[in-house]
Amino acid sequence: MRIITDQSTRVFPDDRAVVTIGAYDGVHIGHLAVIEQVRRLAAERGCRSALITFDKHPATVVRPESAPKLLTGPDRKIELLEQTGLDALVIVPFDDAQAAESPESFVQRVLVDCLATAAIVVGDDFHFGRDREGNVDLLRKIGLDAGFDVEPLELIARDDGIDEPVSSTAIRRALAGGDVSRANEMLGHPFEVRGSVEKGDQRGRLLGFPTANVAVSSRICLPADGVYAGWYERPNGDVHQCAINVGRRPTFYEHAEISLLEAHLLDFDGDLYGETARVRFVHFLRSERKFDGIDALIEQLRTDVESARTLLIDDLD
Repeated sequence: MRIITDQSTRVFPDDRAVVTIGAYDGVHIGHLAVIEQVRRLAAERGCRSALITFDKHPATVVRPESAPKLLTGPDRKIELLEQTGLDALVIVPFDDAQAAESPESFVQRVLVDCLATAAIVVGDDFHFGRDREGNVDLLRKIGLDAGFDVEPLELIARDDGIDEPVSSTAIRRALAGGDVSRANEMLGHPFEVRGSVEKGDQRGRLLGFPTANVAVSSRICLPADGVYAGWYERPNGDVHQCAINVGRRPTFYEHAEISLLEAHLLDFDGDLYGETARVRFVHFLRSERKFDGIDALIEQLRTDVESARTLLIDDLD
């Protein structure tokens, strides 16, 4: 997959393209359905396939006070998109100037001049451009003169009886409730966060359960405070079972300001400081709570570790 950051020149000089456009945060199963349609149409028409996205979530520029936490950072999003078989990923810088660009100007500059678009596939609720003025109807109107078709696609419905489509918003809501299993079903892959391992207060080690304190960007979504079973990947590719605590550790701190992510790697003894960790959430174990004393906490930690081990082993069977 080619990654294009300069939209001033034609990406495929000798070919037209079938494209889609969006934030694609999470690259979930709804996104994958759109991408599959893009690739199918491109193959049928003898075109290239391309996806247009942005270097940051547009909401961080147009409404930063209410911008959503991200399901995927830029590197993770690119990795997931590289697995789709697309020919090109076009990354548009999103700033105040981009936010002010009219839908018509954006279509001409990116869809027509840069990609020579033959068809565009989007969800039927798609909006774009200044103040979200652009929509499917406008794309169709512009396409009549510019020579491209518009293929709206119905959004993928959830399969749990809730009457809403799969979306990044629905996944964030599931994570906010600690329901990582439901979030993962909608994502189509385990929810993952990344961060560097930093020194903490060493309480886990003193309790007999050393943890990697993973510093996750404040822009990234975290599941609800609680204890989870999951997987921890080191930079060398080694993957370890782990019990994960997200929370403020109320047994020790009465008024902690932020939630921390700590991962206890099962059957591991080594130095992780300074490494970049990839932590994948698979099962919710319990909510975070305050314990009456150290002994009660240690006993619960033993239970958490064995529960994590059992669930993760069962997943491998």
